Amino acid sequence: MTEQHRPNDTPGGQQAGKGPAKHHHETGLAAEETAAVVSVDTAGGAMEPSAVPASAQSGRLPGGPDTLLRRIFTGSGMVSVLAVFLALVIGGLLIASTDTRVATTAGYFFARPTDFLAALWNAATRSYIALFQGSVFNPRGNGLAAQFAPLMETLTIATPLITAGLGVALAFRAGLFNIGAQGQIIVAGILAAWVGFALHLPLGLHLLLVLVAGIIGGALWGGLVGVLKARTGAHEVILTIMFNYIALYFLRYLLNTPAFQRPGESNPISPILDPSAVYPQIFGTQYRLHLGFILAIGATFLVWWLLNRSTVGFEFRAVGANPKAAQTAGINVSRSTILVMAIAGGLAGMSGVAQVAGTEKVLTDGVAATYGFDAITVALLGRSTPWGTFAAGLLFGAFRAGAVQMQIQTGTPIDIVLVVQSLIVLFIAAPPLVRAVFGLNPRRKKPARAAKNTKAATTGGAA
Repeated sequence: MTEQHRPNDTPGGQQAGKGPAKHHHETGLAAEETAAVVSVDTAGGAMEPSAVPASAQSGRLPGGPDTLLRRIFTGSGMVSVLAVFLALVIGGLLIASTDTRVATTAGYFFARPTDFLAALWNAATRSYIALFQGSVFNPRGNGLAAQFAPLMETLTIATPLITAGLGVALAFRAGLFNIGAQGQIIVAGILAAWVGFALHLPLGLHLLLVLVAGIIGGALWGGLVGVLKARTGAHEVILTIMFNYIALYFLRYLLNTPAFQRPGESNPISPILDPSAVYPQIFGTQYRLHLGFILAIGATFLVWWLLNRSTVGFEFRAVGANPKAAQTAGINVSRSTILVMAIAGGLAGMSGVAQVAGTEKVLTDGVAATYGFDAITVALLGRSTPWGTFAAGLLFGAFRAGAVQMQIQTGTPIDIVLVVQSLIVLFIAAPPLVRAVFGLNPRRKKPARAAKNTKAATTGGAA
């Protein structure tokens, strides 16, 4: 019996028979995937497409398949790094403008431009080296303990920045602009300090109650904003600004009452917290670094787990991406709003506890300093991600710790550090500008790729 010869049995037949079929199969899969994305983004056609469609939220770049290198150099993390670098470069130019040697060489720039450039470079590098020595490692310190003292100070200052930044970042992920961390820190500090100096309890239990009281105070202050937002529709920005002032003036009132003012003092300052109510220092009394930093690491991991591994975190992210679509999908938006603001307030409350029970050990009207407002910058720099916020808190802690040493060693005004921080915020708010400066715009070749894909689809369809 003779075998029937089929064209697809030959290599040429396989290519000729399977090539168009494979192309149409892939095209069909791509069409189904696109339809699924549109369905998710529009809640099955019941709504208008969101401002940030689901296809963009997935993190894939349009116009072709992602590669590891493209994801690294055009991702939000790299944009943040480049924004910091660009701010440091501009800050270096500002530092150089205050240097007398730079001003002198600028007078004969066209005669000897190399002198001016060398003076410019030396002024900037000296200031940044002093900043590094004041925040990370000082090789001129007397002994290993003194050499690492700047790093310990950086971690101490970064502790309230991290936890308050996590509170702001978590609210950002849920689509809420929480600028009330300042008031949440103050209320947490009030309750934590009162438990610390008014109650006299055994070691361990006392500190635990101080921490719980501070977290509850911040959570109540943030949760109240969430309730007003969910029930009345009031904007959280206006509410948190008002609550910041209410908390501040309430604190000033309390510090002039017998319940909070230190006996025999006319200054607005509370009694010192009991030794059983303060955070233990991690590396002994030679450093100010305390248990609050360990708790900040734990809070970072907790927020990461909440956002990426829990149902509640998924609801937060869904509400932040498109609240109407989330409500259509069955998510209780009001409950999510209240809950996320309460958790954000509790995280900021940890900063208040770190201040009164870890660093200051007393309550004053400057308990929050500017940590609540700096937390907004930290969250923006960290792209509202837990570990990004943690890294941003460390960076801003280093800025704060090293600025004083920079001024002492080089005479550079300490306000330059504030300028650098402001530039970071500016560049973080304008990612296309940063990508354009470094030539990393992932959408420049999108039209060319689209035309190429269209031509390939037409050719495949004709075949």
